[in-house]
Amino acid sequence: LAGGIILGVALWLRHDSQTTNILYLQLGDKQAPNTFYVGIYILIAVGAVMMFVGFLGCYGAIQESQCLLGTFFTCLVILFACEVAAGIWGFVNKDQIAKDVKQFYDQAFQQALMAESDMNNGKAVVKTFHETLDCCGPDNAVGVITPLWRDDLCPKKEFSLKNVIESSNCHKKIDELFSGKLYLIGIAAIVVAVIMIFEMILSMVLCCGIRNSSIY
Repeated sequence: LAGGIILGVALWLRHDSQTTNILYLQLGDKQAPNTFYVGIYILIAVGAVMMFVGFLGCYGAIQESQCLLGTFFTCLVILFACEVAAGIWGFVNKDQIAKDVKQFYDQAFQQALMAESDMNNGKAVVKTFHETLDCCGPDNAVGVITPLWRDDLCPKKEFSLKNVIESSNCHKKIDELFSGKLYLIGIAAIVVAVIMIFEMILSMVLCCGIRNSSIY
């Protein structure tokens, strides 16, 4: 059940409309940075393997098989090690993921403002960012005034100083998007790790109990 829940959460994160709209973009021959998906793919793999290993553990417990329970324990140890490695990787790269996406957005934004922007897809990429995240412009002075003179790039809103200020920072929206998703991945990983620790303890207790009962 835990494996199924983790798999479901990972698939939901993988197919979330906001992240897929942004991370599938292509600027000329450059693909949007999709390092974010590495952590999700690891969660998908862990969830799927956990479901299989869970059946293995249940069958081993029913049959009172030391061999199956030992295999179950070994698989859990391997999964736990993979998850710890993925957690360390995610912690190290959590700021870098948003930074790479912001750099990709800035490149597209610069191309969209250039006179020859119609010769590439920079304008389309920028509009996708703006419509998906409901923002307009990077985190600088150019970004603040962009809604005033480039309404073709920005979401159509009722004009007011408040709307201009609130919708003018795509860097902030990118940070919020990926920090929120990484936060969910972190919670899922912690929950799985705790469950795995209990599973390993209980499987060893059960295996030892079966071994001791077989002596008598």
